[in-house]
Amino acid sequence: MDLKDNMNGALQNPLYSGFNETSTVHDVITGVNLTGKVAIVTGGYAGIGLETVKTFVAAGATVIVPARDVAKAKKNLKGINNVTIEQMDLMDVDSIYAFADIFLMGHDALDILVNNAGIMWVPLQRDKRGYESQLVTNHLGHFQLTARLWPALKNSGNARVVNVTSFGHQFSPFDFEDPNFLNTEYETLQGYGRSKTANNLFTVELDSRAKKHNVRAFSVHPGSVNGTDLGRVAPMALFQQMGTHDENGNIKPEVAVKLKTVEQGAATSVWCATSPQLNGIGGVYCENADIAVLDDGTIEHDFETPSTLFGVKPYSLDANNAGRLWKLSEEMTGVVFPVE
Repeated sequence: MDLKDNMNGALQNPLYSGFNETSTVHDVITGVNLTGKVAIVTGGYAGIGLETVKTFVAAGATVIVPARDVAKAKKNLKGINNVTIEQMDLMDVDSIYAFADIFLMGHDALDILVNNAGIMWVPLQRDKRGYESQLVTNHLGHFQLTARLWPALKNSGNARVVNVTSFGHQFSPFDFEDPNFLNTEYETLQGYGRSKTANNLFTVELDSRAKKHNVRAFSVHPGSVNGTDLGRVAPMALFQQMGTHDENGNIKPEVAVKLKTVEQGAATSVWCATSPQLNGIGGVYCENADIAVLDDGTIEHDFETPSTLFGVKPYSLDANNAGRLWKLSEEMTGVVFPVE
Protein backbone atom coordinates (compact mmCIF):
# COMPACT_ATOMS: atom_id res chain seq x y z
CA MET A 1 0.00 0.00 0.00
CA ASP A 2 1.26 3.47 -0.90
CA LEU A 3 1.58 5.44 2.33
CA LYS A 4 2.85 8.73 0.91
CA ASP A 5 1.10 11.88 2.09
CA ASN A 6 0.82 15.43 0.79
CA MET A 7 2.74 17.22 3.49
CA ASN A 8 4.34 20.33 1.99
CA GLY A 9 2.65 19.53 -1.33
CA ALA A 10 4.58 16.33 -2.02
CA LEU A 11 1.68 14.83 -4.02
CA GLN A 12 0.27 18.11 -5.35
CA ASN A 13 0.65 17.26 -9.03
CA PRO A 14 -2.21 17.01 -11.57
CA LEU A 15 -3.15 13.51 -12.66
CA TYR A 16 -4.51 14.72 -16.00
CA SER A 17 -7.64 12.84 -15.03
CA GLY A 18 -9.45 13.43 -18.30
CA PHE A 19 -11.91 15.79 -16.61
CA ASN A 20 -11.94 19.59 -16.57
CA GLU A 21 -13.91 22.63 -15.41
CA THR A 22 -16.90 21.67 -17.58
CA SER A 23 -17.15 18.11 -16.25
CA THR A 24 -20.30 17.31 -14.27
CA VAL A 25 -21.22 14.86 -11.54
CA HIS A 26 -22.67 12.62 -14.24
CA ASP A 27 -19.29 12.45 -15.95
CA VAL A 28 -17.23 11.63 -12.88
CA ILE A 29 -19.64 9.06 -11.40
CA THR A 30 -19.79 7.00 -14.61
CA GLY A 31 -18.83 3.41 -13.85
CA VAL A 32 -18.89 3.90 -10.07
CA ASN A 33 -21.17 1.64 -8.00
CA LEU A 34 -21.84 2.78 -4.42
CA THR A 35 -24.30 0.01 -3.51
CA GLY A 36 -23.87 -0.84 0.16
CA LYS A 37 -21.87 2.31 0.87
CA VAL A 38 -22.87 4.78 3.57
CA ALA A 39 -22.20 8.50 3.18
CA ILE A 40 -22.73 11.64 5.25
CA VAL A 41 -22.92 15.02 3.51
CA THR A 42 -23.13 18.09 5.74
CA GLY A 43 -25.17 20.85 4.14
CA GLY A 44 -26.47 18.22 1.74
CA TYR A 45 -29.76 19.94 1.12
CA ALA A 46 -28.77 22.98 -0.96
CA GLY A 47 -26.38 23.91 -3.75
CA ILE A 48 -23.51 21.56 -4.46
CA GLY A 49 -24.25 19.57 -1.30
CA LEU A 50 -27.69 18.66 -2.59
CA GLU A 51 -26.25 17.69 -5.96
CA THR A 52 -23.63 15.55 -4.21
CA VAL A 53 -26.36 13.71 -2.29
CA LYS A 54 -28.41 13.11 -5.44
CA THR A 55 -25.36 11.70 -7.22
CA PHE A 56 -24.42 9.35 -4.37
CA VAL A 57 -27.98 8.05 -4.11
CA ALA A 58 -28.22 7.50 -7.86
CA ALA A 59 -25.02 5.42 -7.65
CA GLY A 60 -26.53 3.22 -4.93
CA ALA A 61 -25.38 4.78 -1.65
CA THR A 62 -27.33 5.36 1.52
CA VAL A 63 -26.90 9.00 2.55
CA ILE A 64 -27.41 10.77 5.87
CA VAL A 65 -27.81 14.53 5.75
CA PRO A 66 -27.26 16.48 8.98
CA ALA A 67 -29.18 19.74 8.64
CA ARG A 68 -29.38 22.97 10.59
CA ASP A 69 -32.69 23.75 8.88
CA VAL A 70 -34.55 20.43 8.93
CA ALA A 71 -37.70 21.86 7.33
CA LYS A 72 -35.71 23.18 4.37
CA ALA A 73 -33.86 19.88 4.09
CA LYS A 74 -37.11 17.89 4.00
CA LYS A 75 -38.48 20.16 1.29
CA ASN A 76 -35.37 20.05 -0.89
CA LEU A 77 -34.76 16.32 -0.47
CA LYS A 78 -38.37 15.26 -0.91
CA GLY A 79 -38.76 12.30 -3.22
CA ILE A 80 -35.12 11.20 -3.02
CA ASN A 81 -34.86 7.64 -1.72
CA ASN A 82 -32.29 6.28 0.73
CA VAL A 83 -31.74 9.65 2.43
CA THR A 84 -32.11 10.25 6.16
CA ILE A 85 -32.23 13.77 7.60
CA GLU A 86 -31.03 14.50 11.13
CA GLN A 87 -30.74 17.79 12.99
CA MET A 88 -27.26 19.29 13.44
CA ASP A 89 -25.90 22.82 13.78
CA LEU A 90 -22.13 23.22 13.34
CA MET A 91 -22.24 26.24 15.69
CA ASP A 92 -23.67 24.03 18.47
CA VAL A 93 -21.27 21.46 19.90
CA ASP A 94 -24.01 19.50 21.64
CA SER A 95 -25.92 19.05 18.40
CA ILE A 96 -22.79 17.80 16.62
CA TYR A 97 -22.28 15.13 19.24
CA ALA A 98 -25.96 14.24 19.33
CA PHE A 99 -25.98 13.70 15.56
CA ALA A 100 -22.78 11.64 15.61
CA ASP A 101 -24.05 9.48 18.46
CA ILE A 102 -27.31 8.78 16.61
CA PHE A 103 -25.32 7.78 13.55
CA LEU A 104 -22.94 5.54 15.49
CA MET A 105 -25.84 3.76 17.20
CA GLY A 106 -27.19 2.74 13.80
CA HIS A 107 -24.02 2.24 11.77
CA ASP A 108 -20.75 0.43 12.36
CA ALA A 109 -18.98 1.95 9.36
CA LEU A 110 -18.91 5.19 7.38
CA ASP A 111 -17.48 5.04 3.87
CA ILE A 112 -17.74 8.68 2.75
CA LEU A 113 -17.84 11.86 4.83
CA VAL A 114 -18.25 15.08 2.87
CA ASN A 115 -17.75 18.11 5.09
CA ASN A 116 -19.59 20.37 2.68
CA ALA A 117 -21.52 22.88 4.82
CA GLY A 118 -20.08 26.35 5.12
CA ILE A 119 -20.69 30.06 5.49
CA MET A 120 -18.95 32.92 3.75
CA TRP A 121 -18.33 36.62 4.27
CA VAL A 122 -20.67 37.09 7.22
CA PRO A 123 -20.67 39.94 9.74
CA LEU A 124 -18.80 39.25 12.96
CA GLN A 125 -20.64 36.57 14.92
CA ARG A 126 -19.43 34.35 17.72
CA ASP A 127 -20.57 31.07 19.20
CA LYS A 128 -21.17 30.65 22.93
CA ARG A 129 -17.45 29.96 23.43
CA GLY A 130 -16.58 33.31 21.80
CA TYR A 131 -15.18 31.72 18.65
CA GLU A 132 -15.62 33.47 15.29
CA SER A 133 -18.44 31.92 13.25
CA GLN A 134 -16.64 31.24 9.96
CA LEU A 135 -13.86 29.40 11.78
CA VAL A 136 -16.42 27.43 13.80
CA THR A 137 -18.74 26.50 10.94
CA ASN A 138 -16.15 25.88 8.27
CA HIS A 139 -13.45 24.16 10.34
CA LEU A 140 -13.89 23.56 14.07
CA GLY A 141 -17.37 22.05 13.79
CA HIS A 142 -16.24 19.67 11.07
CA PHE A 143 -13.11 18.81 13.06
CA GLN A 144 -15.31 17.81 15.99
CA LEU A 145 -17.71 15.88 13.77
CA THR A 146 -14.92 13.97 12.04
CA ALA A 147 -13.31 13.14 15.37
CA ARG A 148 -16.58 11.77 16.75
CA LEU A 149 -17.18 9.70 13.61
CA TRP A 150 -13.61 8.37 13.51
CA PRO A 151 -14.46 4.83 14.75
CA ALA A 152 -16.93 4.37 11.88
CA LEU A 153 -14.51 5.80 9.32
CA LYS A 154 -11.80 3.42 10.50
CA ASN A 155 -14.20 0.47 10.40
CA SER A 156 -14.96 1.12 6.73
CA GLY A 157 -11.59 -0.21 5.67
CA ASN A 158 -11.58 2.16 2.71
CA ALA A 159 -13.10 5.50 3.72
CA ARG A 160 -12.70 8.95 2.26
CA VAL A 161 -13.16 12.33 3.94
CA VAL A 162 -13.80 15.26 1.61
CA ASN A 163 -13.40 18.76 3.03
CA VAL A 164 -14.98 21.40 0.81
CA THR A 165 -12.61 24.34 0.86
CA SER A 166 -12.21 27.25 -1.56
CA PHE A 167 -9.86 29.34 -3.63
CA GLY A 168 -10.67 31.78 -0.82
CA HIS A 169 -7.85 30.17 1.18
CA GLN A 170 -5.66 32.53 -0.84
CA PHE A 171 -7.18 35.49 1.01
CA SER A 172 -5.21 34.67 4.16
CA PRO A 173 -2.90 32.20 5.87
CA PHE A 174 -4.15 30.89 9.21
CA ASP A 175 -3.52 33.27 12.11
CA PHE A 176 -2.37 31.17 15.05
CA GLU A 177 -1.90 34.22 17.27
CA ASP A 178 -5.42 35.63 16.97
CA PRO A 179 -7.70 33.09 15.23
CA ASN A 180 -10.89 34.67 16.62
CA PHE A 181 -10.15 38.36 15.99
CA LEU A 182 -10.00 39.12 19.70
CA ASN A 183 -7.10 41.54 19.34
CA THR A 184 -7.38 42.64 15.72
CA GLU A 185 -10.16 44.29 13.74
CA TYR A 186 -12.54 41.82 12.12
CA GLU A 187 -12.34 41.60 8.35
CA THR A 188 -14.79 39.09 6.88
CA LEU A 189 -12.77 38.12 3.80
CA GLN A 190 -9.78 37.48 6.00
CA GLY A 191 -11.89 35.38 8.35
CA TYR A 192 -13.17 33.34 5.45
CA GLY A 193 -9.67 32.87 4.08
CA ARG A 194 -8.37 31.69 7.43
CA SER A 195 -11.15 29.12 7.73
CA LYS A 196 -10.50 27.77 4.23
CA THR A 197 -6.75 27.56 4.88
CA ALA A 198 -7.71 25.63 8.00
CA ASN A 199 -9.68 23.20 5.82
CA ASN A 200 -6.58 22.51 3.74
CA LEU A 201 -4.29 22.10 6.75
CA PHE A 202 -6.80 19.78 8.43
CA THR A 203 -6.93 17.68 5.26
CA VAL A 204 -3.18 17.11 4.99
CA GLU A 205 -2.82 16.33 8.71
CA LEU A 206 -5.86 14.03 8.85
CA ASP A 207 -4.67 12.16 5.77
CA SER A 208 -1.17 11.78 7.15
CA ARG A 209 -2.48 10.31 10.38
CA ALA A 210 -5.34 8.24 8.96
CA LYS A 211 -3.84 6.69 5.85
CA LYS A 212 -2.54 3.66 7.77
CA HIS A 213 -6.20 2.79 8.41
CA ASN A 214 -7.11 3.20 4.72
CA VAL A 215 -8.85 6.49 5.43
CA ARG A 216 -7.83 9.20 2.97
CA ALA A 217 -8.73 12.89 3.05
CA PHE A 218 -9.12 15.43 0.24
CA SER A 219 -9.69 19.17 -0.06
CA VAL A 220 -12.04 20.38 -2.79
CA HIS A 221 -12.35 23.78 -4.41
CA PRO A 222 -15.68 23.57 -6.26
CA GLY A 223 -14.97 26.55 -8.48
CA SER A 224 -17.11 29.65 -8.90
CA VAL A 225 -20.62 28.21 -8.94
CA ASN A 226 -23.94 29.82 -9.82
CA GLY A 227 -27.01 28.90 -7.79
CA THR A 228 -25.65 28.19 -4.30
CA ASP A 229 -26.62 29.63 -0.92
CA LEU A 230 -23.05 30.31 0.17
CA GLY A 231 -22.95 34.07 -0.31
CA ARG A 232 -26.51 34.71 0.82
CA VAL A 233 -25.60 37.05 3.69
CA ALA A 234 -22.47 38.63 2.22
CA PRO A 235 -22.61 42.42 1.77
CA MET A 236 -23.09 43.32 -1.88
CA ALA A 237 -20.19 45.77 -1.54
CA LEU A 238 -17.81 42.81 -1.33
CA PHE A 239 -18.95 41.40 -4.66
CA GLN A 240 -18.76 44.87 -6.19
CA GLN A 241 -15.27 45.30 -4.75
CA MET A 242 -14.16 42.13 -6.53
CA GLY A 243 -15.72 43.32 -9.78
CA THR A 244 -18.31 40.55 -10.16
CA HIS A 245 -21.43 42.72 -9.64
CA ASP A 246 -22.49 46.10 -11.01
CA GLU A 247 -23.54 49.22 -9.09
CA ASN A 248 -27.13 47.93 -8.90
CA GLY A 249 -26.10 44.68 -7.24
CA ASN A 250 -26.61 42.51 -10.31
CA ILE A 251 -24.06 39.94 -11.36
CA LYS A 252 -22.37 41.08 -14.54
CA PRO A 253 -23.57 38.99 -17.52
CA GLU A 254 -20.01 38.48 -18.69
CA VAL A 255 -19.20 36.99 -15.26
CA ALA A 256 -22.37 34.90 -14.95
CA VAL A 257 -21.75 33.13 -18.22
CA LYS A 258 -18.37 31.97 -16.91
CA LEU A 259 -19.71 30.44 -13.69
CA LYS A 260 -20.12 26.73 -13.17
CA THR A 261 -23.49 25.04 -12.92
CA VAL A 262 -24.30 23.19 -9.71
CA GLU A 263 -23.73 19.88 -11.54
CA GLN A 264 -20.25 21.09 -12.48
CA GLY A 265 -19.57 22.58 -9.04
CA ALA A 266 -20.28 19.29 -7.26
CA ALA A 267 -18.19 17.21 -9.66
CA THR A 268 -14.90 17.50 -7.76
CA SER A 269 -16.50 16.52 -4.42
CA VAL A 270 -17.98 13.42 -6.05
CA TRP A 271 -14.72 12.64 -7.85
CA CYS A 272 -12.67 12.87 -4.67
CA ALA A 273 -15.17 10.74 -2.75
CA THR A 274 -15.40 7.96 -5.30
CA SER A 275 -12.78 7.94 -8.06
CA PRO A 276 -10.40 4.98 -8.34
CA GLN A 277 -7.94 7.43 -9.93
CA LEU A 278 -7.18 8.61 -6.38
CA ASN A 279 -6.44 5.20 -4.91
CA GLY A 280 -3.20 5.43 -2.92
CA ILE A 281 -3.31 9.23 -2.89
CA GLY A 282 -4.52 11.59 -0.18
CA GLY A 283 -4.18 14.97 1.45
CA VAL A 284 -4.35 16.75 -1.91
CA TYR A 285 -6.21 19.93 -2.84
CA CYS A 286 -8.36 19.28 -5.88
CA GLU A 287 -10.28 21.37 -8.40
CA ASN A 288 -11.94 20.69 -11.75
CA ALA A 289 -11.94 16.94 -10.94
CA ASP A 290 -8.16 16.75 -10.79
CA ILE A 291 -5.34 17.51 -8.38
CA ALA A 292 -4.57 21.23 -8.48
CA VAL A 293 -1.22 22.84 -9.20
CA LEU A 294 0.80 24.60 -6.54
CA ASP A 295 0.50 28.38 -6.76
CA ASP A 296 3.96 29.82 -6.27
CA GLY A 297 2.76 33.38 -6.89
CA THR A 298 3.17 33.41 -10.66
CA ILE A 299 -0.51 32.76 -11.50
CA GLU A 300 -2.44 35.92 -12.39
CA HIS A 301 -5.86 35.83 -10.75
CA ASP A 302 -8.80 37.94 -11.94
CA PHE A 303 -12.14 37.66 -10.12
CA GLU A 304 -13.97 38.77 -13.24
CA THR A 305 -12.53 35.69 -14.97
CA PRO A 306 -13.30 32.73 -12.68
CA SER A 307 -11.19 30.32 -14.74
CA THR A 308 -8.08 32.16 -13.46
CA LEU A 309 -8.95 31.37 -9.83
CA PHE A 310 -6.98 28.17 -9.47
CA GLY A 311 -4.02 26.72 -7.64
CA VAL A 312 -3.24 26.06 -3.98
CA LYS A 313 -0.95 28.10 -1.77
CA PRO A 314 1.95 26.15 -0.21
CA TYR A 315 1.26 27.71 3.20
CA SER A 316 -2.02 25.79 3.33
CA LEU A 317 -0.20 22.46 2.89
CA ASP A 318 2.68 23.21 5.25
CA ALA A 319 3.51 20.28 7.53
CA ASN A 320 4.39 22.38 10.56
CA ASN A 321 1.24 24.49 10.24
CA ALA A 322 -0.90 21.38 9.76
CA GLY A 323 0.36 19.80 12.98
CA ARG A 324 0.06 23.09 14.81
CA LEU A 325 -3.55 23.55 13.68
CA TRP A 326 -4.47 20.01 14.75
CA LYS A 327 -3.15 20.72 18.24
CA LEU A 328 -4.87 24.12 18.39
CA SER A 329 -8.16 22.60 17.19
CA GLU A 330 -8.01 20.02 19.98
CA GLU A 331 -7.28 22.74 22.51
CA MET A 332 -10.05 25.05 21.30
CA THR A 333 -12.68 22.31 21.15
CA GLY A 334 -11.58 20.19 24.10
CA VAL A 335 -11.58 17.20 21.75
CA VAL A 336 -8.86 14.60 21.78
CA PHE A 337 -8.69 13.17 18.27
CA PRO A 338 -6.37 10.17 18.46
CA VAL A 339 -6.16 8.53 15.06
CA GLU A 340 -5.14 5.05 16.16
